[in-house]
Amino acid sequence: MTEILIVDDEESIRNVVKAYLEADGFTVHTAEDGSQALALSRRYHPQLVVLDIMLPGIDGFEVLQQMRRESGVYVLLLTARSEEVDRVVGLTIGADDYVTKPFSPRELVARIKAILRRDRDTVGEEAMLVFNDLRIDTNRFEVWRGDYLIDLTVSEFKILAVLARSAGVVFSRDRLIEKVWGYDSFLDLHSVDVYIRRIRQKLEVDPANPHFILTVRGVGYKFGETRL
Repeated sequence: MTEILIVDDEESIRNVVKAYLEADGFTVHTAEDGSQALALSRRYHPQLVVLDIMLPGIDGFEVLQQMRRESGVYVLLLTARSEEVDRVVGLTIGADDYVTKPFSPRELVARIKAILRRDRDTVGEEAMLVFNDLRIDTNRFEVWRGDYLIDLTVSEFKILAVLARSAGVVFSRDRLIEKVWGYDSFLDLHSVDVYIRRIRQKLEVDPANPHFILTVRGVGYKFGETRL
């Protein structure tokens, strides 16, 4: 049974989203603030967290950062429609997707299902990808450079794996969104650039002069290394 944690200080939002998700067969837990969200996440280990940014006490950004230090759980942010900076910051520190308020509960459920399909869609693909000192283990969701384990979120890992499996092939931003998030994703093209920048910061010795993920101007991105 897939478990989802809804974190919002508005009871009406928690109740509506909970009702829609339970109608689709999900097990739902709810939290009204950041401290409760962290406690429930550690207790139930949900597969996905819907997280409002504007929370009393510990805000959503702090909750997200703490969750990222503890697990790779999918996190979908709820943001204010007018605050693009919130969406960019959220993606930068580890969110997998976002929905702007006010939102349609049906849209939110559709996005949650699209995120959760990502795991199912990767089943059966090649397990280990090796490029010199870089090892990508798709079974364990681990990336190693030599003896150093690189801490990637699930979405970062999947972008890297998509590019690495087709080393040398150029992927447009649209194509990457389709491969990683699904054809029905609502993610915008700029979000792909945010993810790529974050992966480079973790993976590359010099992120400004990347060795692994290369930019093809006017087209998109490709993986620049050759498989061993």
